Amino acid sequence: GVIVGNYRTGLAGTDLNRKWKTPDEDLHPTIFHMKGMMERMRDERGIALYVDLHGHSVKKNVFIYGCDSKFFDAAENHPSREQPIELENRLFPAMLGNKCGMFKFEDCRFHVKKRKETSGRVVAWRQFTNNSFTLEASFGGADEEHTP
Repeated sequence: GVIVGNYRTGLAGTDLNRKWKTPDEDLHPTIFHMKGMMERMRDERGIALYVDLHGHSVKKNVFIYGCDSKFFDAAENHPSREQPIELENRLFPAMLGNKCGMFKFEDCRFHVKKRKETSGRVVAWRQFTNNSFTLEASFGGADEEHTP
């Protein structure tokens, strides 16, 4: 979709980040085949980390959306998945916050809202790895000066 000026939708005019649960091979080939590759990787050796990179049009700074373990039993998960350890999903964002001045841990959120169940982050969390995140970078920059 980017080639025709879209920044959120693919050529079929749909938000690809909402097609991860059941992607159509013809309408969403990149998601369909990426998910197939991830299934093979999970079965062969596991997936340590999934990060989906996004630009945020409202909030400032760089931050993460993650999935909290308390939402794990709220929907169906892949049989290979084990209950996540509480607070484990905050380790990667905390490390980013310690190493990158523009990253703001306090802006991170770890909810799994029903409307996000078909997103890459939540589908990857339910089917592939405990460490599944959307890394958001603001289109509007940081809310304060920082020194690299």
